[in-house]
Amino acid sequence: MKQRELNDLLAENTYPGRGIVLGLSPDGKKAALAYFIMGRSAGSRSRAFVKSGDDLDIRILDAGKVADASLILYSPLRTLPGITVVTNGDQTDTIRDALGAGKTFEQALETRRFEPDAPHFTPRISGMLRFAGAFSYKLSILKAGDPDGKAALRQAFDYEPVAGVGHFIHTYDGDGKVLPSFSGEPKPVSIPDEIDAFANGVWTSLNADNKISLYVRYTDLQCGAYEDRLFNQYVTEENPA
Repeated sequence: MKQRELNDLLAENTYPGRGIVLGLSPDGKKAALAYFIMGRSAGSRSRAFVKSGDDLDIRILDAGKVADASLILYSPLRTLPGITVVTNGDQTDTIRDALGAGKTFEQALETRRFEPDAPHFTPRISGMLRFAGAFSYKLSILKAGDPDGKAALRQAFDYEPVAGVGHFIHTYDGDGKVLPSFSGEPKPVSIPDEIDAFANGVWTSLNADNKISLYVRYTDLQCGAYEDRLFNQYVTEENPA
């Protein structure tokens, strides 16, 4: 499957929900990662990304707007020795703990299911960058295997990186009263060489009414150092993150 421009894919979908992009820069020297969240309700929109050391957390901006924070308050990114984990829910910590116990990414996710938010049954999407030895990355989606949410469908994708190519997975195929889950395999997309071109392009292409936050990280495969960019739609001087 030929890669497409990520910005075009985002512009075609007013509500991809939450999304993960993992890949490799065109020069083959930097691992690329992006994670974004979107929201339609006042509670979902009252959030911001905040850095916590090398990790990423979510902070509630106005608790009065949030009726239930159980599915919207979590740590999207955890940095471990030689590994970075990024997900759209508290399975970030499930994967981190399993890896620490000597288990695999897939074994960790066998213990989890899609989100219990009927009728949407929002998929849990997860990614892992592995830097020890040859750089590689994985993506996973856990979604409902039937309309009633009685069965879980677990899919995992393991990639040998190609310079200038990434893979994009997200929660919803579009907007709707009942949100349609992502279908098919992660989409191959082009990765720019410069982090600002990538980050600004994604942020600008996300639907202005629904986007909330975006985090982008480029990690140097030679030395392990990274640079990152963070965008928050609803952070103001009156409402700081």
